[in-house]
Amino acid sequence: MTTVVDQAGRQMDKSIEATKENFSGIRTGRANPSFLNDIMVEYYGTPTPIKSLASIGVPEPRTLAVTPFDPSQAGAVEKAIRDSDLGVNPSRDGNVIRVTMPELTEERRRDYVKLAKTKAEEGKVAVRNIRRKVKEELETKVKDGDLGEDEGNRLQKELETVTKQKNDMIDQLLDAKEKEILEV
Repeated sequence: MTTVVDQAGRQMDKSIEATKENFSGIRTGRANPSFLNDIMVEYYGTPTPIKSLASIGVPEPRTLAVTPFDPSQAGAVEKAIRDSDLGVNPSRDGNVIRVTMPELTEERRRDYVKLAKTKAEEGKVAVRNIRRKVKEELETKVKDGDLGEDEGNRLQKELETVTKQKNDMIDQLLDAKEKEILEV
């Protein structure tokens, strides 16, 4: 039988996955295909994610190669990348669009570390919100007599342990991302 604490742990895991996903969009010194995840391309009048229209490869550490599946859309893909907030200037080589990531300045790296800390804090807030909901649920069950007081206290201690583990995992992810960003 799964307990409310197990269910909360699974929900907290989803928050951790969301935090990882948020971290993948933060630039580091290396090129990463996930940088282009948020870019939408005007495809026959419909905004479409770039990853649905093109394959994205990393031929060199600081270069992305974007190859549209439909060669006639190479211009639209190039324009979408140029107009994005990445601050890059793509160059076209036939059907392949090359995106060279500029070197990060020390100040820019610090800004990215701050952004990573903000994303980590958002993940921790999500975990704490799950804890708060489950804790209220447990307290209500104890008050209504559906759960014994000792059992309620034991589950709350378990919940605190799980919450601490999940927050520690987010801290570890943040430390790893910070090292990756500051690596020259």
